[in-house]
Amino acid sequence: MTAASVTNEPKFLALLFSRRAVLIALIVFVAIAGLCLLATLVAPADPAKMSVRARLSPPGGDFLLGADAFGRDVLSRLLFAGQVSLSIGLGVAALSSVIGVIIGLMAGFFRKLDAPMSRLIDAMMAFPDILLAIALVSILGGSIVNVVIALSIVYAPRIARIVRASTLVIRELPYVEAAVALGSSTLTIMVTHVLRNILSPIIVQATFIFAYAMLAEAGLSFLGVGLDPTTPSWGTMINEGRQYIDQAAYLILFPGLAISISVLSLQLIGDGLRDALDPRLAKDM
Repeated sequence: MTAASVTNEPKFLALLFSRRAVLIALIVFVAIAGLCLLATLVAPADPAKMSVRARLSPPGGDFLLGADAFGRDVLSRLLFAGQVSLSIGLGVAALSSVIGVIIGLMAGFFRKLDAPMSRLIDAMMAFPDILLAIALVSILGGSIVNVVIALSIVYAPRIARIVRASTLVIRELPYVEAAVALGSSTLTIMVTHVLRNILSPIIVQATFIFAYAMLAEAGLSFLGVGLDPTTPSWGTMINEGRQYIDQAAYLILFPGLAISISVLSLQLIGDGLRDALDPRLAKDM
């Protein structure tokens, strides 16, 4: 997989949207992200406004998706909470990619660093993701930044392993040897000749990590070790609503659907990107 795979845009788009499910997933995810981004404009009410009379009002009437235990509009909170959940997913995908690329390039390009860094990657991946995330968040704290950092540490080894494996192959290719012979600096070779040619698998894996991070944040918040309860996210909404599941199941239904649909959409988009960036499929087009 190389970055050149995306240079032929019509062929790339044809492969990406060769499955209707990928196109639908992209439209759905963009719609969800757009609504959350424009929450201040489209939200029907102040997400923090409480009303004792509206407490646990069912969906319909003045509250399209109902009201929570404090009389707050669920739809408004869902939109604003989406900003937090999507931001965490995007932040983790970006930061884990940066960390993973640096570790993977170092391990794959420098033979002396390969063994110790590979053992570090293997050791981190030996821990279940959620347990390692719980430990890190417990140490760092439950702010948005700390959750992003903790989850980035958890998922960075996934990127590092892919980058290392690709670098081990590319560094032996003739054009890299030619660059070394011509006196190109190590940094130039790593960025220009190696990194540019492994962007495709990094992008695909980052898409999956986006989805994994959203699920992990929801899991952490549900367990009470994630974000501070005062910070609205889809995970904290589920955590708040679980004690009212018998009388107001919609409190966990709607944020649960938001997470499920967003994660499923990202998974389908990731599958589509993987197929579109596969040079073997591109040759058949």
